[in-house]
This record gives sequence, C-alpha cells and structure tokens, in this order.
Amino acid sequence: MRQAYTRRRTETLDYMQSMLGQLRTMAEAERCDMLAYLVEMAYLEVSDIIRGERPARVQQSGRRDVA
Repeated sequence: MRQAYTRRRTETLDYMQSMLGQLRTMAEAERCDMLAYLVEMAYLEVSDIIRGERPARVQQSGRRDVA
C-alpha cells in the first residue's frame, strides 16, 4: 500500500515538473520575465522535493492562518 502511494506521488511530481518546464518556456517566449522566474522557482522546488532535499510541507511554527 505504501509503495503504491510513493509511486503515485513520484509520478505526480514528475508530471508537475514537466508541466512547469513547459510553462517556463512559454513565459520566456512571451517575454514575461517575472512569470518565467516564478515558474522556474516552482520547477526547482519540485526538483528538490523529488530528490528528497526539501520536505513537501513547510512547518508553520508560531504562525496563525488568517481567514
């Protein structure tokens, strides 16, 4: 059961990384520099998560959600 979850998660992250790469290319082609930069940051974040260098969730110690 855990192995199926891990495989599905990896496939999902790989798909997200692929889509982000395509979005970055599109943003660059349209000369949307800030958008391309932000998408690149998301692409790098997914890469770090896939490699296990960054957790998927960030702890929010001492921070309250504002509604």
